[in-house]
Amino acid sequence: MSSESIEMAKNRGYKLLEESEAALAAGQIDEAGWYQRGMAVITPAYLAGDNPRSQSGHSGDEAHWRQARSLVAEAMDRDGAFLDVGCASGHLMECVQLWAGERGVRIEPYGLDIAPELAALARSRLPQWAERIWVGNAIAWVPPRRFDFVRTGLEYVPRRRQPNLVRRLLDEMVAPGGRLIIGSGSEEKDQTRHGPSQEEEVASWGFGIAGSLRRPHHHDARLEYRVLWIEV
Repeated sequence: MSSESIEMAKNRGYKLLEESEAALAAGQIDEAGWYQRGMAVITPAYLAGDNPRSQSGHSGDEAHWRQARSLVAEAMDRDGAFLDVGCASGHLMECVQLWAGERGVRIEPYGLDIAPELAALARSRLPQWAERIWVGNAIAWVPPRRFDFVRTGLEYVPRRRQPNLVRRLLDEMVAPGGRLIIGSGSEEKDQTRHGPSQEEEVASWGFGIAGSLRRPHHHDARLEYRVLWIEV
């Protein structure tokens, strides 16, 4: 079992997020400053990666990546268009198409990232999809179309704005009959967690959880990988 703090084990960006939340609450930065702080740290770190996984913020090998991220593809129950919010290098876009295809599900991937440099990286890696990778902040971005599946992380916006992000994605980006998929990050197991799970927190905002999946963490017995989804 890892000796690392549980919060750092769940999210390598925990310290940055907590410092940004504290600065926002104290009025030292506004919301624009919150996003700028994140991009100033994350963008160069991702661009310095030497493989598409590290360029998407993942430090493990391909097996670890699949264990952590393929839950997203498993949450897709039919053919359709998929938007990855926070697509970074675009690696999840291509992997979801592959993983879903292994189950006979045909997925057409699209990407959105707040950092122009990361969107440019994804376009250069995936030139066949260059026209379907956009730059924008999902809390305000106006999509050119709707998607059968949209995946997001809640940590992409300030904590107080997370319910707004969920509502906007459901209202503006998910197609009728589609799914908003949230995850797949690391979460503490139910038997050791002291606060609400992400699923319980999202439900407390008034959203109905249609389903969820979980899987053991690659190397930390305290954690699990999880996704949940909301249907439109």
